[in-house]
Amino acid sequence: MGANTSNAFFYLVSTLFDVYVWIILLRILLQAVRADFYNPISQLVVQLTQPVLRPLQGVVPKWGQVDIAACLFAFAVVLIEVHVVSGILGYHVNTLSGLKFAVLKLVVLTLNFYTFSLFVQAILSWVGPGVNNPAGNILWIINEPLLKPVRRVIPPLAGLDLSPLLVILVLQFVNRLIPLPGVLR
Repeated sequence: MGANTSNAFFYLVSTLFDVYVWIILLRILLQAVRADFYNPISQLVVQLTQPVLRPLQGVVPKWGQVDIAACLFAFAVVLIEVHVVSGILGYHVNTLSGLKFAVLKLVVLTLNFYTFSLFVQAILSWVGPGVNNPAGNILWIINEPLLKPVRRVIPPLAGLDLSPLLVILVLQFVNRLIPLPGVLR
């Protein structure tokens, strides 16, 4: 396989894994914040994750509002991704390193998910302020726990809410501190 083919295959595989993990993370977050189950986006997330999670949920109980089965499934998918991506790139990852990298990758994916969702929410607030749509509702519900404490400290300036910008900066700062190899980011 040539270098370009290998890079393209690596990109495709890692992107597909990351998007599916984001969907699982979205399910975990939607359950944790008690989002509207009848929202079309919530329905889509459930349909994409339920076939695998239904059997796991019968075995692994919830812990409060946290769906432990979904958390374990997300971890398993990331662990598989670490090994598949390492294999594509020709690296060997032992079991302990694979577990460590999977935990770090899950943290990085969560931080990136929140960064992306805050960015999209900010864009939606500019192009359609006050418009009620399913995506905006979901974004507001999952991002509000991060934004609310910042809004208490930094009120809107001249009608401009700067809390998403500050939260994104903090998320990306923390993301840069995580010791995950660049090929797994």
